[in-house]
Amino acid sequence: MAEYIVSARKYRPDTFKTVVGQESITTTLKNSISTKHLAHAYLFCGPRGVGKTTCARIFAKTINCFHPTENIEPCDECESCKGFNRTSSFNIHELDAASNNSVDGMRNLIDQVRIPPQLGKYNVYIIDEVHMLSNQAFNTFLKTLEEPPAHAIFILATTEKQKIIPTILSRCQIFDFNRIKINDIVGHLQFVAKSENINAEPEALNIIAQKADGAMRDALSIFDQIVSFCGTEITYSKVIETLNVLDYDYYFKLTDNFISGNIAQSLMLFNEILSKGFEAQYFIIGLSSHFRDLLVCKDETTLQLLEVGKAIAERYRNQASKLSADFIYKALEISNQCDLNYRLSHNKRLLVELTLVKICNLSVVTTNITKQTNPTTLKSEENINQQKSTVEKKEASIINNKNSEQSVKKEQQKVNAEIYLKPKGYDITETLKPKINSESNIPNEINEPVNYEKLNKSFTNEELKDTWLKYSETKKSIARVHQFLLTNIPTISANNIIIVPAINKSQEDEIKKLHDELLVYLKKNLDNDFITIKIELTENTETNSTKPYTDAEKYQYFAQKNPDLQTLKDKLNLDFEH
Repeated sequence: MAEYIVSARKYRPDTFKTVVGQESITTTLKNSISTKHLAHAYLFCGPRGVGKTTCARIFAKTINCFHPTENIEPCDECESCKGFNRTSSFNIHELDAASNNSVDGMRNLIDQVRIPPQLGKYNVYIIDEVHMLSNQAFNTFLKTLEEPPAHAIFILATTEKQKIIPTILSRCQIFDFNRIKINDIVGHLQFVAKSENINAEPEALNIIAQKADGAMRDALSIFDQIVSFCGTEITYSKVIETLNVLDYDYYFKLTDNFISGNIAQSLMLFNEILSKGFEAQYFIIGLSSHFRDLLVCKDETTLQLLEVGKAIAERYRNQASKLSADFIYKALEISNQCDLNYRLSHNKRLLVELTLVKICNLSVVTTNITKQTNPTTLKSEENINQQKSTVEKKEASIINNKNSEQSVKKEQQKVNAEIYLKPKGYDITETLKPKINSESNIPNEINEPVNYEKLNKSFTNEELKDTWLKYSETKKSIARVHQFLLTNIPTISANNIIIVPAINKSQEDEIKKLHDELLVYLKKNLDNDFITIKIELTENTETNSTKPYTDAEKYQYFAQKNPDLQTLKDKLNLDFEH
């Protein structure tokens, strides 16, 4: 019986071509070999299980190969390649920084670096988890790393680049490895399954890839675990059972309950999930992810962000077509808020159940659902649409009618009265539901009439003065503004224009700041919606100049009367604050 080897070791890449998901890095390394632009130190950093040490070994094997291929791959036939395959190569030295993190360990390495290679061109030193070295060990290693012998190349690998001191980083070519995409992991798992004569459903491999979180080594370890349980037939149901993953089907059923507003079934489904041993927060995180996947299905451009199998993707597209984007946004916000509040809640189950109730009560605006679940609302909306059409025709006739102003007003009032007539078969429960009415002037409450006529009551200067002074009383807390309003009484001009006097630029700015608030107050208290405010700068008739208001204006005013004031200012080198 052949010795069993785990998939992570058995199918470990041995050429650049077989490395998964790191094409940009492997291409750069191959180009540096072909052009003979080799650096003396490299730093490979990234998450676990993405191929850092594997790429370091392939790189070391390739630069020592006597007959590399045209594609810059090791030949696997020369003595150097055979020694590497037997793990007996004297050119490649692997060290674990976790167990050699002292100064003495670095001194031994420095002594070893001086020895030239016995076979091949380069001695390659691969130091794994290099961030585990102490600062003293880093400083000991620093000079050798900067100026090593011509035959020595260092490859440092780490998962925590931020822990490496800057002086080391500045002496290395840095390669950042990415998490491997789910589709790439699924493709490699399919290759392994085919090589092992195992039948695996794509959805099952997709679950394994998601569980691996971008690490190929983790994916292969999970794959071996599943094979031990399932044998040569890997199915979706067996995978979620083995890995204790919540089935997609639960979320699809829940969303159907949300669409129909079925609170009872939603709560019972949540209870079933809890009874199977799943944690409530894990469930709510999955629900948020489900709504996120539904959202990306609403647009063809974002459909590529959906990382699931074809069968599951089709279910997502079908369910997304039944939902409005507004519903998904609100459901996402509610579920995400539940996730944020989960750790602080003392009654976690109640928090999640309230979340499900809120989502069930969301208004889902879709044509199919409205037709099937609420025919009364549909009938009312048809009545409103007919009324809107009638109103539009009558409004058009009013505009074209050149009768007197009184007849126009009378006809308009008649039209407004018809808009708000209570439709036949009107159900009082309809008042609790929002009306879809974005373009018309029909209000949300059908029975509540609104007067659309603007007020245009005439008023005298005395009435304007009284209203102005009442407004000034509201500004008593701001002495400067209160005084300004008392001393600048406006007057009426033609066409409801109110003239507000200002004797300088500062007063004009004060009026502009109060403009919006003041205009609303005057319209409301004088019953005239056509009022406008105009500011007029006036001169002081007594001195034939503007009244001093700011500090600079006051200074100029007094300096004209007393020239010695200017002399004092110049001697003391004084100026105004800005």
